[in-house]
Amino acid sequence: MALPISGRVPARFVLPSTANVRPRQPVAFVSLSSATNDGTIDWVEATSDFFEKDTRPIMLFDGVCNLCNGGVRFVRANDRNRRIRLEALQSEAGKKLLRRSGRAPDDISSVVLVEKDRSYIKSEAVLRIMEHLELPFPQLALFLKFVPLFVRNIAYDNIADNRYTLFGRSESCEI
Repeated sequence: MALPISGRVPARFVLPSTANVRPRQPVAFVSLSSATNDGTIDWVEATSDFFEKDTRPIMLFDGVCNLCNGGVRFVRANDRNRRIRLEALQSEAGKKLLRRSGRAPDDISSVVLVEKDRSYIKSEAVLRIMEHLELPFPQLALFLKFVPLFVRNIAYDNIADNRYTLFGRSESCEI
């Protein structure tokens, strides 16, 4: 499902110690200028520097999942023009971009593709990533879009929910 980036994330996604307190200084990586009067943070503004000089989309992946690390190697091998940037979900940048996408910063349940104006999750993220790769992957993505989203996401969820059991975990991130 494509998630339009509204830029506003409910205060429940703010760290618990800062949810109800207006800090005098920036907390972690959030500037005070990105806070709004209603207690939400404008994560699009707070993360705009990710897309100022480089507008390529960013693929967020589980950095300790062997399946995901294999996916990163696959993307690197089939993205010779480097159209996609890569970032682990567990990194500070990954957590910021998750918030930008309207997801909890500790949600590592899905690959996420973050573009300047929207985000994609689950099977839609995978298909969108395929569109950026070398031939024949864009054509394969086009063909797979004819499979209903709920069917694609059921298959995606079954693999994602069992990825550590099936493929294992690593102690370090691929990038």
